[in-house]
Amino acid sequence: MKRGSGLKIRLLIGVAIVAFALFKNCSNREENPYTGKVQAISMSPDEEIAMGIQYAPQMAEQHGGLHPDQQLQAFVDQVGNKLVQESMARETPYRYDFHLLRDEQTVNAFALPGGQIFITYALLSKLENEDQVAGVLGHEIGHVLGKHSAERAENSSMWSTISMGAEVGGGMGGAAGSIGQSVLLGNGRDDELESDDLGVRFMIRAGYDPYQMIGVMKILKAASGGSSQPEFSSTHPDPENRIEQIKESIQKYGYTGPATM
Repeated sequence: MKRGSGLKIRLLIGVAIVAFALFKNCSNREENPYTGKVQAISMSPDEEIAMGIQYAPQMAEQHGGLHPDQQLQAFVDQVGNKLVQESMARETPYRYDFHLLRDEQTVNAFALPGGQIFITYALLSKLENEDQVAGVLGHEIGHVLGKHSAERAENSSMWSTISMGAEVGGGMGGAAGSIGQSVLLGNGRDDELESDDLGVRFMIRAGYDPYQMIGVMKILKAASGGSSQPEFSSTHPDPENRIEQIKESIQKYGYTGPATM
């Protein structure tokens, strides 16, 4: 086989792989019934729930297991369940479970697909009131409703396939992978801002002061040592920039309570 013919065949195969990845992504696009956002997602809600339940013990283990204080756990459950019951979250098929982790060093909270939500003791111990706890948990509920984990898994799969196709077709897999990583990072920042917006909405509906979420951002800023990576290099927008978005969301949802921060 001539060298030119071989390169042509590789190029055609590469193009076919990329086309397949794009077609699959487009065919899986649907409107999120809770946010109105059009997303590419192949997992059903039942699959999201199953995935979250499957990985919840592993995630807890990575943070030293569950916290032994049952009163603190009951408090986290109370706040989380109030947010769910007073918002559109209760109308979703997801199963919400709130877990207080033993970890006293890592200031963090996160959510798995389907409703498994975690907060570390390190973060809980820094929060100043129930409203701030509601701000953190409301943000994580927003990730669940936003189907962010499922969407990122689908997009990551698409870019992996595109990278493979580009490598087969002409050795450009590295460049395609870099582009995909940049897109995924951008999506991650958008996810955080959308979850902040939903968190504000949930707090207002449940009778919490949404301005206290600004206090949470200040705590996160302080926990990072007062410095952060450039926003473009992280999936989490700088807390200072998130504060401005939170203020806009508070105004958007017509909150008229006192601006306590």
